[in-house]
Amino acid sequence: MKRKLLLLNVALLAFLGYAGWRLRQEWLAAKAREAAELNKPLKRIAPPPLSALPASPPVTPSGYAEIATQMLFDRSRNPTVVVEVPPPPPPQPMPPLPVYHGQMNIGSGPLAILSANATSPHEAVHPGEVFGPFKLLEVNQDEIALEWEGKVVRKKVDELMDRTVLQAASAPAPARTEQPAAAPPPPVPKSAIGPGADTGRGFKTCDPNDNTPVGSVVDGYRKVSIATPFGEACRWDPVGR
Repeated sequence: MKRKLLLLNVALLAFLGYAGWRLRQEWLAAKAREAAELNKPLKRIAPPPLSALPASPPVTPSGYAEIATQMLFDRSRNPTVVVEVPPPPPPQPMPPLPVYHGQMNIGSGPLAILSANATSPHEAVHPGEVFGPFKLLEVNQDEIALEWEGKVVRKKVDELMDRTVLQAASAPAPARTEQPAAAPPPPVPKSAIGPGADTGRGFKTCDPNDNTPVGSVVDGYRKVSIATPFGEACRWDPVGR
């Protein structure tokens, strides 16, 4: 029995010795391979060619527009300037239309007899002439056309006539009474009154109670007499006209 154990121990020792020797040989071979790889010269590889970087675009103020609109310190800031335009003034109302008294044609074309109101003096106005704030464009038996502020106003001649005179003429005469009619007021004595109201057309009217002689000059205006189909009429023209 002891003999077998002894042989077994010898065999184990021999196996251990062989395994240790084999392990050392493997270790030495690995160290040799490592040293060979570390000492192996490296193959030099040419570096790749370098290409030039793209040029940066020039800096322009418009490139910062987005920064100015999105990186604001206060939300109430706005780069867009709002210009407040005041509302237009209300349209000017059209002045009263002149009063139409008739028309005639004495060879130089039709002309209208107009006055600023029912009590103003009558004036003969040809088409194309200015009468107060209006300009007479045309006139015929049925219609008259006036211009004001670039607008054309067309009216029937019946609409511009003084209705108070027509109503007074068509009204029935009052019944006669037994009472005697009142005496008419005494006539106002005429005097040198001078130029009357300004017509806005470069001359002034004559006052009915003015007895200044024709040709007289008062306050820079000369009294002149004009022959019309309705008789003699007068007006005051500026001196030098």
